[in-house]
Amino acid sequence: MEDDELQAIRARRLAELQGRGGSQGGFGSPSPSMGSPSSGGGGKDDEDKKSQMEEARRTMLYQILDNNARERLARIHMVKADKARAVEDLLIRMAQSNQLRSKVTEQMLIDLLGQLNQQDQGTSKIVYNRRRFDDESDDEYDL
Repeated sequence: MEDDELQAIRARRLAELQGRGGSQGGFGSPSPSMGSPSSGGGGKDDEDKKSQMEEARRTMLYQILDNNARERLARIHMVKADKARAVEDLLIRMAQSNQLRSKVTEQMLIDLLGQLNQQDQGTSKIVYNRRRFDDESDDEYDL
């Protein structure tokens, strides 16, 4: 009974936050005044908006993920925060476009991570630039 009430409260809070943020364009779009040094007393308002957006994000992820998937994502966040953030963004977009029919399980999250790794595998490469033995920096200056 308490879990259902808690879910209802979170859903109302999320709807309220989305209603306020609707004029900004949603979750991912930063407002124009964020980070601008010329905003006089708006620093507190920006912090409040950021904290509200993060709270809405956490609430939405709580509704999307089951407990095991949430724990795995938290462990991934400790190691690779940017990868975890990308997965969270993808899950939120999928939920907003009604592509998720049920809560995401740990196995579904593992499959999603595997797909993302395959996509990223082709884009990252390491380039080694090695010096040659005959490349002396002293020769350039005629010392």
